[in-house]
Amino acid sequence: MNNSVDNEIVAGLDIGSENIFCSIGSIDKDNSSIKLLGLGIAPVLDSFKKGSITNRNSLIEQLEIAVNEAEVMAGKKINSAYMAITGDHIRCMNTQGAIALNRNKTNGSNDNKPISVYDIQRVLELTQGIALPPDRDILHTIPQEFIVDTLEKIDNPIGLTGKRLEGHVHLVTASTTAMKNLIESAEELGININGLVFKPLASAMPALTKDEIKLGVSIIDIGSTTTSIAVYNEGSIRHSAVIPIGSSSITNDIAVMLRISIEKAEEIKIKYASAKSSLSSEKLEFEVPLNEESQMISENELSQYVEARMEEIFQLAHNEIKRAGIDSNLTYGVVLTGGGAQLRNIIPLANELLNMPVRLGKPENYLSGNKDFADDPVHSTALGLLLWPLLSNEQKTLQHNTIPWWDSIKQFFKELF
Repeated sequence: MNNSVDNEIVAGLDIGSENIFCSIGSIDKDNSSIKLLGLGIAPVLDSFKKGSITNRNSLIEQLEIAVNEAEVMAGKKINSAYMAITGDHIRCMNTQGAIALNRNKTNGSNDNKPISVYDIQRVLELTQGIALPPDRDILHTIPQEFIVDTLEKIDNPIGLTGKRLEGHVHLVTASTTAMKNLIESAEELGININGLVFKPLASAMPALTKDEIKLGVSIIDIGSTTTSIAVYNEGSIRHSAVIPIGSSSITNDIAVMLRISIEKAEEIKIKYASAKSSLSSEKLEFEVPLNEESQMISENELSQYVEARMEEIFQLAHNEIKRAGIDSNLTYGVVLTGGGAQLRNIIPLANELLNMPVRLGKPENYLSGNKDFADDPVHSTALGLLLWPLLSNEQKTLQHNTIPWWDSIKQFFKELF
Protein backbone atom coordinates (compact mmCIF):
# COMPACT_ATOMS: atom_id res chain seq x y z
CA MET A 1 0.00 0.00 0.00
CA ASN A 2 1.22 3.48 -0.82
CA ASN A 3 1.46 5.56 2.33
CA SER A 4 1.57 9.00 0.77
CA VAL A 5 -1.10 11.69 0.76
CA ASP A 6 -2.29 12.66 -2.71
CA ASN A 7 -1.38 16.38 -2.62
CA GLU A 8 -3.99 18.23 -0.55
CA ILE A 9 -6.93 16.03 -1.57
CA VAL A 10 -7.85 13.03 0.57
CA ALA A 11 -10.58 10.44 0.11
CA GLY A 12 -12.21 7.80 2.29
CA LEU A 13 -14.08 4.59 1.48
CA ASP A 14 -16.42 3.12 4.09
CA ILE A 15 -17.88 -0.18 2.88
CA GLY A 16 -20.62 -1.49 5.14
CA SER A 17 -23.14 -4.28 4.88
CA GLU A 18 -25.88 -1.85 3.90
CA ASN A 19 -24.25 1.13 2.16
CA ILE A 20 -20.96 2.26 0.67
CA PHE A 21 -19.80 5.79 1.46
CA CYS A 22 -17.12 7.67 -0.44
CA SER A 23 -15.93 10.98 1.01
CA ILE A 24 -13.60 13.55 -0.56
CA GLY A 25 -12.03 16.49 1.22
CA SER A 26 -9.16 18.96 1.06
CA ILE A 27 -6.58 19.22 3.84
CA ASP A 28 -6.00 22.53 5.60
CA LYS A 29 -2.77 21.80 7.49
CA ASP A 30 -2.54 25.34 8.90
CA ASN A 31 -5.84 24.94 10.78
CA SER A 32 -5.57 21.14 11.25
CA SER A 33 -8.94 20.65 9.58
CA ILE A 34 -10.60 19.08 6.54
CA LYS A 35 -12.97 20.83 4.16
CA LEU A 36 -15.59 18.34 3.00
CA LEU A 37 -15.96 18.56 -0.78
CA GLY A 38 -18.10 15.60 -1.73
CA LEU A 39 -19.95 12.55 -0.42
CA GLY A 40 -21.24 9.61 -2.44
CA ILE A 41 -23.53 6.82 -1.27
CA ALA A 42 -24.51 3.54 -2.92
CA PRO A 43 -26.35 0.45 -1.60
CA VAL A 44 -24.30 -2.70 -1.09
CA LEU A 45 -26.95 -5.07 -2.50
CA ASP A 46 -25.95 -8.11 -0.41
CA SER A 47 -22.36 -8.08 -1.69
CA PHE A 48 -20.69 -7.47 1.68
CA LYS A 49 -21.51 -8.93 5.10
CA LYS A 50 -19.72 -8.88 8.46
CA GLY A 51 -16.54 -7.47 7.00
CA SER A 52 -16.21 -9.94 4.11
CA ILE A 53 -17.01 -9.68 0.41
CA THR A 54 -19.75 -12.05 -0.71
CA ASN A 55 -20.14 -10.86 -4.34
CA ARG A 56 -17.04 -9.12 -5.68
CA ASN A 57 -18.40 -7.98 -9.04
CA SER A 58 -21.50 -6.45 -7.49
CA LEU A 59 -19.44 -4.74 -4.80
CA ILE A 60 -17.11 -3.16 -7.36
CA GLU A 61 -20.08 -1.89 -9.37
CA GLN A 62 -21.67 -0.24 -6.32
CA LEU A 63 -18.31 1.10 -5.15
CA GLU A 64 -17.88 2.78 -8.52
CA ILE A 65 -21.31 4.41 -8.17
CA ALA A 66 -20.42 5.86 -4.74
CA VAL A 67 -17.02 7.09 -5.98
CA ASN A 68 -18.48 8.71 -9.10
CA GLU A 69 -21.16 10.47 -7.05
CA ALA A 70 -18.57 11.87 -4.66
CA GLU A 71 -16.30 12.96 -7.52
CA VAL A 72 -19.11 14.80 -9.28
CA MET A 73 -20.05 16.64 -6.08
CA ALA A 74 -16.44 17.50 -5.28
CA GLY A 75 -15.40 18.30 -8.83
CA LYS A 76 -12.29 16.22 -8.19
CA LYS A 77 -10.98 12.91 -9.51
CA ILE A 78 -9.44 10.59 -6.93
CA ASN A 79 -6.80 7.90 -7.45
CA SER A 80 -6.11 7.03 -3.81
CA ALA A 81 -8.10 6.68 -0.60
CA TYR A 82 -8.13 5.43 2.97
CA MET A 83 -10.49 2.52 3.59
CA ALA A 84 -12.32 1.48 6.76
CA ILE A 85 -12.32 -2.14 7.83
CA THR A 86 -14.26 -4.08 10.43
CA GLY A 87 -15.76 -7.54 10.78
CA ASP A 88 -15.80 -10.50 13.13
CA HIS A 89 -12.33 -11.45 11.85
CA ILE A 90 -10.82 -8.47 13.74
CA ARG A 91 -8.92 -9.34 16.92
CA CYS A 92 -7.44 -6.78 19.33
CA MET A 93 -5.08 -7.05 22.31
CA ASN A 94 -2.74 -5.09 24.56
CA THR A 95 0.91 -6.07 24.62
CA GLN A 96 4.28 -4.69 25.67
CA GLY A 97 8.00 -4.84 24.94
CA ALA A 98 11.19 -3.62 26.60
CA ILE A 99 14.83 -3.01 25.68
CA ALA A 100 18.03 -2.29 27.59
CA LEU A 101 19.42 1.19 27.03
CA ASN A 102 22.95 0.88 28.51
CA ARG A 103 24.37 -0.13 25.15
CA ASN A 104 27.84 1.40 25.26
CA LYS A 105 29.75 0.03 28.26
CA THR A 106 33.41 0.52 27.33
CA ASN A 107 36.46 1.01 29.54
CA GLY A 108 34.29 0.74 32.62
CA SER A 109 32.15 3.68 31.58
CA ASN A 110 28.36 3.63 31.34
CA ASP A 111 27.51 6.03 28.55
CA ASN A 112 23.72 6.12 28.38
CA LYS A 113 22.74 8.06 25.31
CA PRO A 114 19.38 9.88 25.22
CA ILE A 115 16.45 7.80 23.97
CA SER A 116 16.09 8.16 20.20
CA VAL A 117 13.57 7.36 17.50
CA TYR A 118 15.58 4.22 16.80
CA ASP A 119 14.99 3.05 20.40
CA ILE A 120 11.25 3.61 20.00
CA GLN A 121 11.31 1.59 16.81
CA ARG A 122 13.07 -1.29 18.56
CA VAL A 123 10.53 -1.33 21.39
CA LEU A 124 7.53 -1.26 19.05
CA GLU A 125 9.00 -4.04 16.95
CA LEU A 126 9.24 -6.15 20.09
CA THR A 127 5.59 -5.46 20.96
CA GLN A 128 4.67 -6.88 17.55
CA GLY A 129 6.55 -10.09 18.20
CA ILE A 130 3.46 -12.15 18.93
CA ALA A 131 2.61 -15.48 17.33
CA LEU A 132 -0.05 -14.95 14.69
CA PRO A 133 -1.71 -17.56 12.46
CA PRO A 134 -0.48 -17.42 8.86
CA ASP A 135 -3.79 -15.95 7.70
CA ARG A 136 -3.60 -12.91 10.04
CA ASP A 137 -1.59 -9.71 10.04
CA ILE A 138 -1.17 -6.64 12.26
CA LEU A 139 -3.37 -3.75 11.16
CA HIS A 140 -2.51 -1.14 13.83
CA THR A 141 0.16 -0.72 16.51
CA ILE A 142 -1.01 2.13 18.76
CA PRO A 143 1.27 3.22 21.65
CA GLN A 144 -0.46 3.69 24.99
CA GLU A 145 2.45 4.71 27.24
CA PHE A 146 6.17 4.31 27.80
CA ILE A 147 8.13 3.49 30.96
CA VAL A 148 11.75 4.55 31.51
CA ASP A 149 13.19 2.52 34.41
CA THR A 150 10.60 3.16 37.16
CA LEU A 151 9.09 6.30 35.62
CA GLU A 152 5.63 5.41 34.27
CA LYS A 153 3.02 6.97 32.00
CA ILE A 154 5.47 8.81 29.77
CA ASP A 155 4.00 10.10 26.53
CA ASN A 156 7.25 11.07 24.84
CA PRO A 157 10.50 9.49 26.08
CA ILE A 158 12.65 11.04 23.34
CA GLY A 159 15.69 12.71 24.91
CA LEU A 160 15.31 11.03 28.30
CA THR A 161 18.02 8.74 29.67
CA GLY A 162 17.77 5.51 31.59
CA LYS A 163 18.74 1.87 31.61
CA ARG A 164 15.46 0.33 30.39
CA LEU A 165 12.71 1.45 28.02
CA GLU A 166 9.35 -0.29 28.02
CA GLY A 167 6.45 0.33 25.65
CA HIS A 168 2.77 -0.58 26.06
CA VAL A 169 0.71 -0.76 22.87
CA HIS A 170 -2.70 -1.74 21.55
CA LEU A 171 -2.54 -4.14 18.61
CA VAL A 172 -5.31 -4.60 16.06
CA THR A 173 -5.02 -7.70 13.86
CA ALA A 174 -7.17 -8.72 10.91
CA SER A 175 -7.59 -11.46 8.34
CA THR A 176 -4.97 -11.10 5.62
CA THR A 177 -7.42 -12.40 3.03
CA ALA A 178 -10.16 -9.94 4.03
CA MET A 179 -7.73 -7.01 3.84
CA LYS A 180 -6.31 -8.14 0.50
CA ASN A 181 -9.76 -8.58 -1.06
CA LEU A 182 -10.86 -5.10 0.01
CA ILE A 183 -7.72 -3.49 -1.35
CA GLU A 184 -7.92 -5.32 -4.67
CA SER A 185 -11.58 -4.37 -5.13
CA ALA A 186 -10.69 -0.69 -4.91
CA GLU A 187 -7.64 -1.14 -7.13
CA GLU A 188 -9.94 -2.63 -9.75
CA LEU A 189 -11.32 0.92 -10.13
CA GLY A 190 -7.86 2.47 -10.27
CA ILE A 191 -7.94 3.61 -6.63
CA ASN A 192 -4.80 2.96 -4.63
CA ILE A 193 -5.42 2.28 -0.93
CA ASN A 194 -3.16 4.46 1.24
CA GLY A 195 -4.10 2.52 4.36
CA LEU A 196 -6.76 0.43 6.07
CA VAL A 197 -8.27 1.89 9.25
CA PHE A 198 -10.17 -0.02 11.93
CA LYS A 199 -13.70 1.40 11.81
CA PRO A 200 -14.15 2.69 15.40
CA LEU A 201 -10.76 4.45 15.23
CA ALA A 202 -11.94 6.35 12.16
CA SER A 203 -15.35 7.10 13.71
CA ALA A 204 -13.69 8.47 16.85
CA MET A 205 -11.73 11.18 15.06
CA PRO A 206 -14.60 13.54 14.14
CA ALA A 207 -16.93 12.39 16.94
CA LEU A 208 -14.85 12.51 20.14
CA THR A 209 -13.37 15.49 21.97
CA LYS A 210 -10.03 15.97 23.70
CA ASP A 211 -11.60 15.78 27.17
CA GLU A 212 -13.47 12.57 26.32
CA ILE A 213 -10.28 10.87 25.11
CA LYS A 214 -8.39 12.02 28.19
CA LEU A 215 -10.95 11.33 30.93
CA GLY A 216 -12.54 8.18 29.55
CA VAL A 217 -15.13 7.35 26.90
CA SER A 218 -16.24 4.40 24.82
CA ILE A 219 -17.40 4.61 21.24
CA ILE A 220 -19.99 2.09 20.03
CA ASP A 221 -20.36 2.04 16.26
CA ILE A 222 -23.56 0.16 15.38
CA GLY A 223 -23.37 -1.06 11.81
CA SER A 224 -25.71 -3.27 9.86
CA THR A 225 -24.18 -6.69 10.62
CA THR A 226 -21.47 -5.82 13.15
CA THR A 227 -21.00 -3.48 16.09
CA SER A 228 -17.51 -2.11 16.80
CA ILE A 229 -16.36 -0.92 20.22
CA ALA A 230 -13.33 1.15 21.26
CA VAL A 231 -12.56 2.28 24.83
CA TYR A 232 -10.36 5.33 25.46
CA ASN A 233 -8.78 6.62 28.65
CA GLU A 234 -5.78 8.77 29.58
CA GLY A 235 -5.41 9.90 25.99
CA SER A 236 -5.14 6.52 24.29
CA ILE A 237 -7.14 3.47 23.29
CA ARG A 238 -7.36 0.78 25.97
CA HIS A 239 -9.60 -1.86 24.43
CA SER A 240 -11.41 -2.54 21.16
CA ALA A 241 -13.55 -5.34 19.77
CA VAL A 242 -16.15 -6.32 17.18
CA ILE A 243 -19.37 -8.18 17.96
CA PRO A 244 -21.11 -9.98 15.06
CA ILE A 245 -24.53 -8.39 15.42
CA GLY A 246 -25.97 -5.10 14.21
CA SER A 247 -29.08 -3.22 13.21
CA SER A 248 -29.96 -5.63 10.38
CA SER A 249 -30.90 -8.16 13.08
CA ILE A 250 -33.72 -5.81 14.06
CA THR A 251 -34.89 -5.69 10.45
CA ASN A 252 -34.80 -9.49 10.23
CA ASP A 253 -36.81 -9.79 13.48
CA ILE A 254 -39.50 -7.48 12.10
CA ALA A 255 -39.61 -9.38 8.81
CA VAL A 256 -40.07 -12.72 10.60
CA MET A 257 -42.57 -11.38 13.12
CA LEU A 258 -44.78 -9.70 10.51
CA ARG A 259 -44.05 -12.18 7.70
CA ILE A 260 -43.03 -9.44 5.28
CA SER A 261 -40.03 -8.78 3.04
CA ILE A 262 -36.72 -7.47 4.36
CA GLU A 263 -37.18 -4.31 2.31
CA LYS A 264 -40.63 -3.63 3.79
CA ALA A 265 -39.36 -4.45 7.29
CA GLU A 266 -36.59 -1.86 6.91
CA GLU A 267 -39.13 0.78 5.92
CA ILE A 268 -41.29 -0.01 8.95
CA LYS A 269 -38.26 0.06 11.26
CA ILE A 270 -37.24 3.51 10.08
CA LYS A 271 -40.77 4.93 10.21
CA TYR A 272 -42.32 3.37 13.31
CA ALA A 273 -39.77 1.55 15.49
CA SER A 274 -38.58 2.86 18.85
CA ALA A 275 -35.58 1.45 20.70
CA LYS A 276 -37.44 1.92 23.98
CA SER A 277 -40.97 0.52 23.78
CA SER A 278 -42.29 2.50 26.77
CA LEU A 279 -41.74 5.69 24.77
CA SER A 280 -43.83 4.46 21.84
CA SER A 281 -47.59 4.71 21.40
CA GLU A 282 -49.97 1.85 22.05
CA LYS A 283 -52.74 3.70 20.22
CA LEU A 284 -50.89 4.57 17.04
CA GLU A 285 -51.33 1.63 14.66
CA PHE A 286 -50.19 1.05 11.12
CA GLU A 287 -51.28 -1.39 8.42
CA VAL A 288 -49.10 -4.29 7.37
CA PRO A 289 -49.99 -6.19 4.17
CA LEU A 290 -50.29 -9.96 4.64
CA ASN A 291 -50.86 -11.88 1.41
CA GLU A 292 -54.27 -10.68 0.19
CA GLU A 293 -55.26 -9.36 3.59
CA SER A 294 -53.72 -6.88 6.00
CA GLN A 295 -53.10 -6.62 9.71
CA MET A 296 -52.87 -3.75 12.15
CA ILE A 297 -50.02 -3.47 14.64
CA SER A 298 -49.22 -0.74 17.14
CA GLU A 299 -45.93 1.11 17.46
CA ASN A 300 -45.60 -0.24 21.00
CA GLU A 301 -45.98 -3.88 19.96
CA LEU A 302 -43.42 -3.45 17.19
CA SER A 303 -41.01 -1.65 19.51
CA GLN A 304 -41.06 -4.44 22.08
CA TYR A 305 -39.31 -6.71 19.59
CA VAL A 306 -36.92 -3.92 18.62
CA GLU A 307 -36.05 -3.20 22.25
CA ALA A 308 -35.30 -6.87 22.94
CA ARG A 309 -32.74 -6.96 20.12
CA MET A 310 -31.18 -3.63 21.13
CA GLU A 311 -30.85 -4.90 24.69
CA GLU A 312 -28.81 -7.81 23.36
CA ILE A 313 -26.52 -5.51 21.35
CA PHE A 314 -25.92 -3.17 24.29
CA GLN A 315 -25.34 -6.05 26.69
CA LEU A 316 -22.65 -7.52 24.42
CA ALA A 317 -21.12 -4.08 23.95
CA HIS A 318 -21.16 -3.47 27.71
CA ASN A 319 -19.36 -6.76 28.28
CA GLU A 320 -16.57 -5.58 25.96
CA ILE A 321 -16.36 -2.22 27.71
CA LYS A 322 -15.97 -3.98 31.06
CA ARG A 323 -13.11 -6.07 29.64
CA ALA A 324 -11.08 -2.88 29.45
CA GLY A 325 -11.16 -2.86 33.26
CA ILE A 326 -11.82 0.87 33.43
CA ASP A 327 -15.59 1.12 32.97
CA SER A 328 -15.88 2.95 36.31
CA ASN A 329 -13.42 5.56 34.99
CA LEU A 330 -15.34 6.42 31.82
CA THR A 331 -16.23 9.97 32.82
CA TYR A 332 -17.96 10.70 29.53
CA GLY A 333 -19.67 7.33 29.19
CA VAL A 334 -20.56 6.22 25.68
CA VAL A 335 -20.77 7.87 22.26
CA LEU A 336 -22.93 6.13 19.65
CA THR A 337 -22.10 6.23 15.94
CA GLY A 338 -23.08 4.26 12.85
CA GLY A 339 -26.36 3.81 11.04
CA GLY A 340 -27.91 1.82 13.90
CA ALA A 341 -27.43 4.80 16.23
CA GLN A 342 -30.15 6.69 14.36
CA LEU A 343 -32.91 4.46 15.77
CA ARG A 344 -35.53 6.54 17.56
CA ASN A 345 -35.19 6.76 21.39
CA ILE A 346 -31.92 4.85 21.39
CA ILE A 347 -30.30 7.28 23.85
CA PRO A 348 -32.81 6.70 26.71
CA LEU A 349 -32.47 2.92 26.29
CA ALA A 350 -28.67 3.06 26.24
CA ASN A 351 -28.64 5.29 29.33
CA GLU A 352 -30.76 2.79 31.19
CA LEU A 353 -28.89 -0.36 30.12
CA LEU A 354 -25.33 0.95 30.31
CA ASN A 355 -25.90 3.07 33.41
CA MET A 356 -23.63 5.86 32.16
CA PRO A 357 -23.92 9.05 30.07
CA VAL A 358 -24.70 8.45 26.41
CA ARG A 359 -24.77 10.83 23.43
CA LEU A 360 -24.90 10.61 19.64
CA GLY A 361 -21.51 11.01 17.96
CA LYS A 362 -22.06 13.47 15.16
CA PRO A 363 -18.98 14.12 12.98
CA GLU A 364 -18.24 17.73 13.94
CA ASN A 365 -14.57 18.01 15.01
CA TYR A 366 -11.84 19.22 12.63
CA LEU A 367 -14.24 19.61 9.71
CA SER A 368 -15.00 22.83 7.89
CA GLY A 369 -16.99 23.99 4.91
CA ASN A 370 -20.51 22.91 4.02
CA LYS A 371 -20.75 19.72 6.06
CA ASP A 372 -24.39 19.92 7.15
CA PHE A 373 -25.39 17.28 4.60
CA ALA A 374 -23.12 14.75 6.34
CA ASP A 375 -23.64 15.45 10.03
CA ASP A 376 -25.40 12.20 10.98
CA PRO A 377 -23.74 9.45 13.06
CA VAL A 378 -23.76 7.17 10.00
CA HIS A 379 -21.19 9.46 8.34
CA SER A 380 -18.68 9.42 11.21
CA THR A 381 -16.46 6.73 9.68
CA ALA A 382 -16.37 8.20 6.17
CA LEU A 383 -15.45 11.64 7.50
CA GLY A 384 -13.02 10.19 10.03
CA LEU A 385 -11.10 8.58 7.18
CA LEU A 386 -10.48 12.06 5.75
CA LEU A 387 -8.93 13.08 9.07
CA TRP A 388 -6.71 10.01 9.36
CA PRO A 389 -3.69 11.34 7.38
CA LEU A 390 -3.98 14.68 9.20
CA LEU A 391 -4.47 13.62 12.81
CA SER A 392 -2.96 10.15 12.93
CA ASN A 393 0.51 9.89 11.43
CA GLU A 394 0.68 6.12 11.74
CA GLN A 395 1.47 6.00 8.04
CA LYS A 396 4.62 8.14 8.54
CA THR A 397 8.02 6.50 8.40
CA LEU A 398 11.24 7.06 10.31
CA GLN A 399 12.43 9.28 7.47
CA HIS A 400 10.43 12.09 9.07
CA ASN A 401 12.80 12.59 11.98
CA THR A 402 11.51 16.05 12.86
CA ILE A 403 8.36 14.44 14.30
CA PRO A 404 8.92 10.95 15.74
CA TRP A 405 6.56 8.57 13.96
CA TRP A 406 5.26 6.94 17.13
CA ASP A 407 4.54 10.38 18.59
CA SER A 408 2.55 11.15 15.49
CA ILE A 409 0.39 8.12 16.10
CA LYS A 410 -0.35 9.41 19.58
CA GLN A 411 -0.92 12.93 18.27
CA PHE A 412 -4.62 12.22 17.83
CA PHE A 413 -5.00 10.69 21.27
CA LYS A 414 -2.66 12.94 23.26
CA GLU A 415 -2.43 16.37 21.70
CA LEU A 416 -4.86 17.39 18.99
CA PHE A 417 -8.08 16.54 20.83
